[in-house]
Amino acid sequence: KEMPDLPLRCSMVSVVVVRGAGADASTLLVHRAGAHLHGLWTYVAGHLEPGEKAWQAALRELHEETGLHAAALYSADRCETFYDVRDECLALVPAFVAFVDAGAEVRLNHAHDDHAWVPFAEAIARIPFGGQRDIYADVHREFVLRPPPDALRMPS
Repeated sequence: KEMPDLPLRCSMVSVVVVRGAGADASTLLVHRAGAHLHGLWTYVAGHLEPGEKAWQAALRELHEETGLHAAALYSADRCETFYDVRDECLALVPAFVAFVDAGAEVRLNHAHDDHAWVPFAEAIARIPFGGQRDIYADVHREFVLRPPPDALRMPS
């Protein structure tokens, strides 16, 4: 007997943006303006394009959504997983950590109507999804409070 199957889809990436270090570190939240997730604070995210590697999509989405360039990009060594009712699948979203220069200026695209640089504790309080809160807590612990491992550094 054939069993029904819920597909696993990995077509998106997310980026936790960090500036500063240690106790002085802050992270970027963007406020969604489009119909999907309208009015929510979240991380930078977007879809892969054909032939694109996940880390390349992370850099592209970072620039398209915020105008920022990563001084260094790391795999967060974590994925957000959630049930996507629109595509009837389990969505797997690899997370990346982008370190940006302290003076970098954010220029939002049409997908967002506001942004905020906040301490990690505030970001975790604002984000509505548990999977995303877990990723921010992991990034704070593994990339801000301690030096990130070179093995997770992506090409740039």
